Amino acid sequence: MKEITILSGKGGTGKTSMAAALASVAQHSIFCDSDVDASDLHLLLHPQVLESHPFEGNYKALIDTEKCDSCGICEQVCRFDAIHTDSNGKFNVDGFQCEGCRLCERLCPSAAISSSRSLGNAWYVSDTRFGPLVHARMGAGEENSGKLVTQVRNKAREMAKERGIDFIINDGPPGIGCPVISSLSGTNLVLLVIEPSKSGLHDIKRLVQLVRDFKIPMKAVINKYDINAAMTLEIEAWLQAENIPLMEKLAFSEDFVHAMVHGKTIVEYDSNAAISQQINEIWKNLSQMND
Repeated sequence: MKEITILSGKGGTGKTSMAAALASVAQHSIFCDSDVDASDLHLLLHPQVLESHPFEGNYKALIDTEKCDSCGICEQVCRFDAIHTDSNGKFNVDGFQCEGCRLCERLCPSAAISSSRSLGNAWYVSDTRFGPLVHARMGAGEENSGKLVTQVRNKAREMAKERGIDFIINDGPPGIGCPVISSLSGTNLVLLVIEPSKSGLHDIKRLVQLVRDFKIPMKAVINKYDINAAMTLEIEAWLQAENIPLMEKLAFSEDFVHAMVHGKTIVEYDSNAAISQQINEIWKNLSQMND
């Protein structure tokens, strides 16, 4: 079983469109949406949810105003400026500011502060027209997304082993933060999706440095290469200097938008299009990777 993680370094490069397109041509695969902060692979795969599981988020403090003697120690020690007094002089916790360190709970002399974990997150096991999908949803302002990514990936691996599935296609999160690190650990190959822009090149350079720390092989695709020929040439030269194989260059196409409007992948929308043929070649290359 091999796991292919699709990353971009930034949002808007076409990473999820690429993941969905590969899902439509992959055989004997399971799909995993690790972009839990802004999960949207389900918009194209239209999953039928089979299992739903709550996921505990960060701790949040709560002050019992009946027990609180207004000593102010909690407000003084909170490094996140999450505790304030209201118009009645009562201390309250701002849930969006609280980072769940629980220091106020430990130091409160009146034992007026308690902490509980949020249940605003959930993860799912679903079925799609292409195969199984493991995905998640985070509530507004929720955190711990790195742990949720790990949960989603672990379930996908468990299902792949149980069913003898050959590949996991993992739609990873943008950036280089905790969720990306959680999506990288133990993966077999990273597919970089790059857009020809200054920000696209800048962010992919940071991502490559991170991936190399994990000693994971990489391959690249330049999406919308024809919108900026000069940047495309610069990215190609950089990839060559970094010994990262460039698999394909995909032209800008409004068909991606039309396909999304119809709830389809680009391959389903027009299987004879040049881009669809390129997607098939990309998958053929990926599916032949060595251990």
